Amino acid sequence: MNGKLAVIGLGSIGSMALWQASHLTGSVTGFEAQSPAHGRSAVGGDTRLFRMIYLGNPNLYPILERSRDLWAELEAETGQNILTRCGGLSIGTVDGPYIRSLLETTRTNRATHEILSREEMAERYPQHNLRPDDCAVYDPNAGVLRTDRAVTAAVAAAQGNGATVHTNTPIDRITETDDGVVVTSGDISWTFENVIVSAGGWSRRLMPDYLRAHTETRRVFLSWFVARDATQFIPEKFPTFNRMYEDRSMYGAPAVDGVTVKATLDGRGTVTPDPDGFPRELSAAEIAETFETVSEFIPGLNPTIVRSDAFPDLYTRDRNPLLGWLGESSRIYCATGFSGGGFKNATGYGHIAAYEALGNQSLEGLEFVRPERFKTS
Repeated sequence: MNGKLAVIGLGSIGSMALWQASHLTGSVTGFEAQSPAHGRSAVGGDTRLFRMIYLGNPNLYPILERSRDLWAELEAETGQNILTRCGGLSIGTVDGPYIRSLLETTRTNRATHEILSREEMAERYPQHNLRPDDCAVYDPNAGVLRTDRAVTAAVAAAQGNGATVHTNTPIDRITETDDGVVVTSGDISWTFENVIVSAGGWSRRLMPDYLRAHTETRRVFLSWFVARDATQFIPEKFPTFNRMYEDRSMYGAPAVDGVTVKATLDGRGTVTPDPDGFPRELSAAEIAETFETVSEFIPGLNPTIVRSDAFPDLYTRDRNPLLGWLGESSRIYCATGFSGGGFKNATGYGHIAAYEALGNQSLEGLEFVRPERFKTS
């Protein structure tokens, strides 16, 4: 037996699971096909949005609360500045379906928020060009996460706590036996009591058929712009934003480097059969729609993409994560399928995965993320 727990994939969730597991046992090993925070994984793109106000399942809120606390713990443990707390805006039509649904979830969770009229937005955040019937919901607890810094900090902290890390070690297969779980890379094998699979867009290769049928790897692209006046887009003046209508949608982050502003079309992920072989460049149609949208929404940005990239991520059919054991007697724990929205909760998901994989209690009310929901659907 080579250890109590293996974590396969040290990206968004796996790095956090390794870090959390290292607090519970000195016998945890992480495997990464390349290196932590490599530029071809879903970690790529420098930043992700953190917010407590969101559109979707109210059951996510306890995980968000846990994640917020754990981001602070990771910063304290590593001395890294990972979450820049700059607030966040959700912009849409007054009484439109986006704002209506957003406020319904927000009020259910009693999340702190402020509703800003079009006039209040024009005064506080003039960078946004609003439509006549727009309003915004302001989240004072929102911010922007530095993805590469977070992942490398978590892995380094885990190693400092005694975790073993194998980089440039792609896992070909995992096999459950009477003695544990055999993890194989090339002609080398290890055996562990339990295994967490957190390989993002590459996870399908290690999944049972019933989960493969309900998941797909998607290509998600990002784009960045240079502001005409960069001082107006620093975190102190320009919160993160999500903006959604029937005809257009975009989200973005302030210029954390003082120069480039992330502004990206929302919900444009396309299915890709191979997480290693899809176009990294934006298509002509993607470029044209991005130009049109950013020109309308944020006229203070030069309508020229100065940087773009694309990354793979695993999506589930219902867009809820896969977090739990593959079966009642399985020793393989699944922590993947975060459908393009996992990073804000990466510390919380990593905590749940590590604690449950090591036989400890985590949060209640997690039925909506359990893999078994797809067994009979």
